[in-house]
This record gives sequence, C-alpha cells and structure tokens, in this order.
Amino acid sequence: MTLTFNADIYSQLLAEYRPKVIVSEQENEAAIALAQELEHLPNQTSEQEALLDLLVMLIEKYEDTAYLIPVSSPREVLLHLMEAKGCIQEDLVGVIGSRGVVSEVVNGKRGISIAQAKSLADYFGVDAGLFI
Repeated sequence: MTLTFNADIYSQLLAEYRPKVIVSEQENEAAIALAQELEHLPNQTSEQEALLDLLVMLIEKYEDTAYLIPVSSPREVLLHLMEAKGCIQEDLVGVIGSRGVVSEVVNGKRGISIAQAKSLADYFGVDAGLFI
C-alpha cells in the first residue's frame, strides 16, 4: 500500500502547528513534544510524517548549535579513559612505551604519536582519532 501525499492536508498541518526555526529551549521542548506525539500516532499519514521529518531537522539544527560538546585534548581523553577503566600509568607501560615515556605522556610533557594513538585505541577499544 502506497500512501499518497496531499499538499492541502500538509498545508493545513503547517498552518495548525506553525513550525519555525527553533531559537530557545522552550521552543525546542515544544517541538520535541510535538514530534513525539506525531511519531506515536498509530496510523500516521504521509503528511504527518513529512511534518515529523521537518520537526526533527529543526530540532537537530537547534541542538547542534545549542549543545556544543567541548573538544578535549588527546591527553584529556587519555586521562578520562584511564579513570573510566580504573587503570594507572603502570598499566600503559608496554602499550605506549617505557615507564618514563608513559609518565611524560600522562603528565603532558610529551605528545601522543600516531603509533601510540593506535596502541592506545586498541588498548581502550576506541578510535585512534581521539588521541591525535
């Protein structure tokens, strides 16, 4: 069964809900509530699906700019992963080098090389790009 798209019905939905670029947290919450309502309709029409797609795009655009994730340095990522895994510097000896090399990397006196980034990625089970 193929659903047809009725531009008049879609226009009525747009007039009723008046979606627009989201500029505040209140507007974002309202858009999320409407999107959830549309998403859970048992017999969603193609017009409702189109409105839902529009709302999702508006929500994503707002959240991409409103909720920026700060960029962490490779060292900060390493320290976080060490804490999360409960490991100490000694655990990295042999993974990225000698005791002295590990100490210098962990203490920020030495950067992480590409080879070390790959070894750390394997050790922690993450993408090597986190350390570069």
